[in-house]
Amino acid sequence: MTKLAQLQAALNDKGLDAAYISDPMTINYLTGFFSDPVERVLALVIFANDDPFLFAPALEVEAIKDTGWTYPVYGYLDHENPFAMIADHVQHHAGTLINWGIEGESLTVDRLRSLETALPHARFNTDLSPLIAQMRMIKSPDEIAKLNKAGKWADFAFKIGFEAVQVGKTEQEVAADLEYALKQHGINKMSFDTLVQAGPHAAEPHGATSDNKIQNHQLVLFDLGTIVDGYISDASRTIAVGSLNDKQKDIYKVCLEAQLAAQDAAKPGITAEELDQVARNIITAAGYGEYFIHRLGHGMGSSEHEFPSIMEGNKLELQPGMCFSIEPGIYIPGFAGVRIEDCVHITDTGCKPFTHTTKELLTFPK
Repeated sequence: MTKLAQLQAALNDKGLDAAYISDPMTINYLTGFFSDPVERVLALVIFANDDPFLFAPALEVEAIKDTGWTYPVYGYLDHENPFAMIADHVQHHAGTLINWGIEGESLTVDRLRSLETALPHARFNTDLSPLIAQMRMIKSPDEIAKLNKAGKWADFAFKIGFEAVQVGKTEQEVAADLEYALKQHGINKMSFDTLVQAGPHAAEPHGATSDNKIQNHQLVLFDLGTIVDGYISDASRTIAVGSLNDKQKDIYKVCLEAQLAAQDAAKPGITAEELDQVARNIITAAGYGEYFIHRLGHGMGSSEHEFPSIMEGNKLELQPGMCFSIEPGIYIPGFAGVRIEDCVHITDTGCKPFTHTTKELLTFPK
């Protein structure tokens, strides 16, 4: 059963007549077409008992057809009222429909009100966001194959990035080198802005790659990912530049121990919070607990952050097909930061990573 058919079946189970899908990532997941419409309207309308249709800016219509979308697609021009046009298409396909599902996490209040005006008899009372999140949480073999492919390109990016490291070179220059190499091989999009952070700058987990110059005797953190066939990779490695002092070596050793232990423990039946605790206990016992300041991991797939969240308080039991990051970190302000991360998928007996770059502490330049 296709993902669209699964959602259509769910509409029938819930007594819903139709669904208005507005999140571009959900539309990509269900149709294979992705576009960020910015201020324009992109919507997928799914009926419980009729074929769906896509509604998009006119400039996107041909691109949608090129993806192999076999159902109707309707376009609109910038001066036209998109919600009035959607209402007309709904009426043409299925008549007056009452019970609608929406994505509460992505549909703005303004656009909801526009829908209510265009479809005055409709009730948009059912939030389908949790259902869609559940659907996306268990990956199919085809999705896992795409994630493996994206992981291979992340491994390639690490290789190029490590070799680009030089004392005096900026973080931005290293990031540019690895992204250029990817583009030369046809990988044009990163999952997120590539992070290259050297020395104390790496103690900012969400800091941006900057013009900070790499210096000798520093740790350099890489966090990167690629997009391949609509699916992402996400991985982190930390390397040494020249010789390190004992404390730098120790935080790397502890972080690696935590990451390996959690990856080894990830299997069906363990809960998300128990897995988080495996890594957190190791870091805390080593005296660095206050410096591990985020959850152990997040789900991933066609988006960078999906369900499940691997953190305290989440009692969800892991199941085969779930995909998520395992990324403990130690961030000591003014000193250094280390993060080591692989995204994995749960198998029947354990887990397998999508990236395979060594986690041994490497020193560059060689």
